[in-house]
Amino acid sequence: MKQMLLTQWMTELNPLSRKDKDNPTSESGLFDLLLNQYSTSASSESARNGTISLGALSMTSNSWGGALSFDTGSSSAFDDLIAEAGAKYGVDPALIKGVIQSESSFNPYAVSSAGAKGLMQLMDDTARGLGVGNPFDPAQNIDGGTRFLSYLLRKYDGNVSTALAAYNAGPGRVDRLGIANDQDVNENLHKLPSETQGYIRKVLDASNRWSI
Repeated sequence: MKQMLLTQWMTELNPLSRKDKDNPTSESGLFDLLLNQYSTSASSESARNGTISLGALSMTSNSWGGALSFDTGSSSAFDDLIAEAGAKYGVDPALIKGVIQSESSFNPYAVSSAGAKGLMQLMDDTARGLGVGNPFDPAQNIDGGTRFLSYLLRKYDGNVSTALAAYNAGPGRVDRLGIANDQDVNENLHKLPSETQGYIRKVLDASNRWSI
């Protein structure tokens, strides 16, 4: 059943393979435009959402009601898509899995109270900026979310905890706190929202388990 669903999703049109000729924005310029919107969305979601440690990109209950599992504990239904995105953007697949597990528990239909959608919980405006036309399509969502995560890893010189803090709380908030690397995260952890503090630990723990 999982394979049938995955095959159906992958046959849908993927806008990430196209260039918008009417909007020749560079990647850095594109993400600069997204940062303020993303940070605003993160703050709004943190204020409204009571889910522990997920912040702006929280996992919520879903229509599957836990009846189906997309994660067997040793592999997921999306391993091929994760490996492809990881190779494409230079991100460790174990880290991508850690983010997905923490964000949506591998539910491609997860929707947060603020409207973040899919496996990597993309806000609508962020998804559009990343070229994701259908955030519930695992191929598009994983590609877009990994692309954003890759950007954050480059922005913070490979400091994983810092990138995760920005993925959860928003890059603008992290930058305003003067956090630029993992040492800064450790020294200023108390300044980050409590859900972001928990989020970093949760993703790192999950990533370590997936890397085994």
